[in-house]
Amino acid sequence: MAKNRNEIAEDRKWDLTSVFDTDQAWDAEYEAVSKELDEARKLAGHLTDSASSLLATTKIELAIAQRVERLYVYASMKNDQDTTIAKYQELQAKATALYAKYGETFAFYEPEFMTLTEDELAEFKVEVPELNDFKHFFEKLLSKKAHVLSSAEEALLAGAGEIFGASAETFEILDNADIIFPTIKDSEGNDVQLTHGNYISFMENKDREIRKNAYQALYSIYNQFQNTYAKTLGSNVKVHNFQAKTRKYNSARAAALAENHIPESVFDTLVESVNKHLPLLHRYVNLRKEILGIDDLKMYDMYAPLSDLDYKFTYDQAVDKTIDTLKIFGPDYLERVKRSFDERWIDVEENKGKRSGAYSGGSYDTNAFMLLNWHDTLDNLFTLVHEMGHSMHSTFTRENQPYVYGDYSIFLAEIASTTNENILTETLLEEIKDDKTRFAILNHYLDGFRGTVFRQTQFAEFEHDIHEADAAGTVLTSEFLNNLYADLNEKYYGISKEENPEIQYEWARIPHFYYNYYVFQYSTGFAAASYLAEKIVHGTEQDKENYLNYLKAGNSDYPLDVIARAGVDMTNSVYLDEAFKVFETRLTELEELVAKGAHLNG
Repeated sequence: MAKNRNEIAEDRKWDLTSVFDTDQAWDAEYEAVSKELDEARKLAGHLTDSASSLLATTKIELAIAQRVERLYVYASMKNDQDTTIAKYQELQAKATALYAKYGETFAFYEPEFMTLTEDELAEFKVEVPELNDFKHFFEKLLSKKAHVLSSAEEALLAGAGEIFGASAETFEILDNADIIFPTIKDSEGNDVQLTHGNYISFMENKDREIRKNAYQALYSIYNQFQNTYAKTLGSNVKVHNFQAKTRKYNSARAAALAENHIPESVFDTLVESVNKHLPLLHRYVNLRKEILGIDDLKMYDMYAPLSDLDYKFTYDQAVDKTIDTLKIFGPDYLERVKRSFDERWIDVEENKGKRSGAYSGGSYDTNAFMLLNWHDTLDNLFTLVHEMGHSMHSTFTRENQPYVYGDYSIFLAEIASTTNENILTETLLEEIKDDKTRFAILNHYLDGFRGTVFRQTQFAEFEHDIHEADAAGTVLTSEFLNNLYADLNEKYYGISKEENPEIQYEWARIPHFYYNYYVFQYSTGFAAASYLAEKIVHGTEQDKENYLNYLKAGNSDYPLDVIARAGVDMTNSVYLDEAFKVFETRLTELEELVAKGAHLNG
């Protein structure tokens, strides 16, 4: 059973006092920012009065945004560490409301800015040269000119921000705080309460009956609440489609990708390429079936370890391996990695009420915190290295860019994290020569590729289909969602949906479906990372330098241009083809090891 928060050792908890010393300090800053937002309302109607007015208002908006972000990060992370505490639910709600107030206060900015012609803006830059510091920021704004509404309309939409986010927030509370999963038996026959955090451990258990029981127990709850989950997801999709239509985009996907200047063809190319390579996934599923000796392979067998080797890492061992692996990036990178451990950037262990999964967070002027729910598995080592990639990306960006460019697009976000994963795989395969251990590493890599490139593209197809269905007037009932998801799963895995009835409910437990066309970027990011890892491990010092420059670039340029500097052209399918070549090469080696019996005991 998960521990209470107060039972976790201090050195395994993140130190949020570096953000605010006390909750009272947060309250004081909240009140101060709220008052400044009230004062900032006077700026409306004067943005383009002069070059000086444009500069001053831009600086004020960004300064307040930075403070709002810091307030939100503290409140949300306090809530995430134990979602059952009403005080931090309240803080997060207040921070969310403050974000909405900020958006409403500065809703005038974009419409007023759009009244400037390019010639007028050029004259302003000559008059006040400091405006050139915001060159790319202004350029991105102008690119959205056709989709910005009037000041009154923008204020109305900004004021509805909390309402628009209600479905996603309801899902989070329901899924993390209110849902209670059944108690099941572990390998020793003990009664254990199933949680988000320990579910994957049950799925990786070698005992098929334990996997089956955990799987059926989990999905019995999603079956029970399928109509509620359908309502939260359906309402969220309606928000995306409404916002896209209101802003005169052709679709929710077009609106989501336009933010980062990503052509929709990048999404379509991914789906086409993955579908073309589905025979590789079917080949891997068949190999898994052969290794496990199962005639009727079920979805709960997809995470079962194929190796007899019990390859585990304690957290302390994982810290050492992370440091050893990431030293390839050089002393500057490694120094920041060590700081993340020494300065308690990481919330390590699972506790009651803690948000499930893992993430890297923080704001511009805080540490790049990481949330984990640690279990002593190889997969958790990869999770640590993955989140460290995000945190180092954030750290290098924030140290090298001003606040206006001190973040990076979600399109680039997964590249840094999965590059680290790929380098860890390369490192382990380089170090390890014996067949049984290589088999375990290859098993992990292939499962990771399946779970990232294939699985996330499956998610992307589902997400796009439900947005299109809603736009066409289809009601997203649980029955519709169940059938759509079951059909997609059968296409991807070649496993009968009739013989795997629980999988139809999987959509209900995926938080990323609320993120508005986020998931496809896991797939594109992993493929790009596979290419980059090859360059970093086997290339030149210049390849490493190019990669570090990508980490430092932030939002100072468009995402496709930023990653091109690191040596990846994501406008064509070459990087995807290269990723599938790596997958096939490692699948072939695994097949050869199976023929040698490397997966067997003895």
